[in-house]
Amino acid sequence: MSDQRIFITGGASGLGQAIALRYARAGWRVCIADVNDTRGAETLKTLSSLTQHAHYLRCDVTREEDLRAASEWLASNWGGVDVVVNNAGVAQAGAIEEVSLDDWQWIIDINLLGVVRGCKVFTPLFKRQGHGHFVNVASMAGLLDVPMMSSYNATKAAVVSLSETLHNELADNHIGVSVVCPSFFKTNLTESLRTSNAGLRTVMGKLLERSPITADDIADQIFRAVARRDFYILPHSEGRQAWLMKRLLPRNLYASVIRNRTRRMRGHGGAPQA
Repeated sequence: MSDQRIFITGGASGLGQAIALRYARAGWRVCIADVNDTRGAETLKTLSSLTQHAHYLRCDVTREEDLRAASEWLASNWGGVDVVVNNAGVAQAGAIEEVSLDDWQWIIDINLLGVVRGCKVFTPLFKRQGHGHFVNVASMAGLLDVPMMSSYNATKAAVVSLSETLHNELADNHIGVSVVCPSFFKTNLTESLRTSNAGLRTVMGKLLERSPITADDIADQIFRAVARRDFYILPHSEGRQAWLMKRLLPRNLYASVIRNRTRRMRGHGGAPQA
C-alpha cells in the first residue's frame, strides 16, 4: 500500500475519473473533487473498492475558497498531498463574431482561472512539504489553432503557458509540473459544450466517439509520465505530428493546410479535426 496522495479536480467523470482509478489501482490515496455530487458518490464507491483511502470533496474550481478547503482537508487528514491534477474543464465552440463575452468569461473562469487557482492554493503546501507535482490538463487545442474554437483554444494555450512558466519558477522548490495535451478521445466533454451551432456539436461528438484512444489509455500515460517527471504529455501520435508540422513548416503553408481542412469540414456542416 502506497502512502502517496493525489488530488484531482473534475474527478467524478471523464479523464479525471480515469486518472483517479489508475492511481487507486496503484494503491495511492485518492481524493477527487467535483461539482456533481451524484457522480462523486458513484466514483467514490468504485475507488473505495480499489484503495483503502479514497475521499470525495465538493469543489467548484471557480471558488478559491473551495480549493483552500480541499488543501486544508488534505493537510489535516492525510498530512498533505503529492500530486495535484488540475483537470476540471468545459468546452465552447463557435465563430468569433457569434460567441458572447459571457461565454468567454465562463470558459476563462473554469479552464484557465480554475487551473490558476489550483496552482496558487497548493503551491504553499507543496513548498512546506518540500515537494509536490502539478498535472495541468490542457489540450492539443492549446498547441494548435483549430478554427471555430477560439475561446477553447485560447484558454488551453494559456494553461500550456502557465505550466511552462511554473515548470521554471517552482523547480528550485522541488515542485514538478506536467501539462497534458490530448486530442479527441472518448469523454463527456460535449455535456459542457456551449455552442449555437448544431453542426459543431454533432461533429465534435463524432470525433470524440471515433477516437481509438480512451480516457483510461491517457490516464495510464499520465501515471507513467508523472513518475518520470516528464513535462509535456502528448498522448495522440496525430496530435504530436500536427504540432511538429506547425513548428517546422512556414506559417503560410501550415495555415493553408488548416484552412483547406476547415473549408472541407464546413461543407459538411462541421468543424475541422484537431
